[in-house]
Amino acid sequence: MTLELLHKPGMAQLTSLGIGGNARVLARVRNEAGLDDLSHFVEREGTDLLAIGEGSNMLAEDGELNLALVQVACDRKAEAVISGTKVLAPADMRLPGLLSVLIKSGLSGMEGLAGIPGSIGGSIAMNAGSYGTDMQASVSRVRIWTPSGGLIWKNADELAWGYRYFSTGTDEFFLVWEVEFELSRSSEEKVRNAIKETFAKKKATQPVTAKTAGCVFKNPEGHSAGKLLDDAGFRGKSIGGIGFSEMHANFLENRGGGTAKQALELMSQASEAVAEKFGVTLKPEVIILS
Repeated sequence: MTLELLHKPGMAQLTSLGIGGNARVLARVRNEAGLDDLSHFVEREGTDLLAIGEGSNMLAEDGELNLALVQVACDRKAEAVISGTKVLAPADMRLPGLLSVLIKSGLSGMEGLAGIPGSIGGSIAMNAGSYGTDMQASVSRVRIWTPSGGLIWKNADELAWGYRYFSTGTDEFFLVWEVEFELSRSSEEKVRNAIKETFAKKKATQPVTAKTAGCVFKNPEGHSAGKLLDDAGFRGKSIGGIGFSEMHANFLENRGGGTAKQALELMSQASEAVAEKFGVTLKPEVIILS
């Protein structure tokens, strides 16, 4: 099978927050040959197309969603290929898995990304980051698939990057297929210790084992969204099965039986309170699928 089609897939199973209704269809690309079939799928489905990795930064609304999802989920095992200080990783490899490879290889540059879940492709599409670094900092080039151009390599400087932002420069649907990173030589011990230190810091301040979608709001310039939410009284506040974390106010947790309606209501209350109290507008970092 080159392209697997699943009808009415449940978003609760496709996102780390574990809530949401059903998308219209999900196309899973099983190998490179499946990209030819994907062209026909994209042409047929037209609008409302969305590439999805592991859904670790997504909040899907309840009910029936008019979305056609595309996911790289190849039959082969997702493994990184190392050549000197260059590392080639497929889009469906998990970021934590890549960091494990970098430890064994003694390659440095991505230690600050420890504790971030999700796939390589999704992390690129979101330009995921933490502790002063992001994906862009280590990327040398990205292999992207589009319906009109097929698979093509783009150098990092040919792409648009920003705070939790990535763009190919066109409005055409795209899929991250693989990524080449340029890292620096270090030692296994140094890289392991740096990753352990980052993860320990994150584990002490963030609900890394809870069902979340990562940070809910972007940090406004000059502010910490978590501190603003904390000072506005939202740490631990909940509606039904959804609540802001007791550990970090900028994380929504699904504590069991949560719904998107509850999550969006909490977000609305929080952003209104922060705007009223501090005059600061909070913008969602989590991608809201409706």
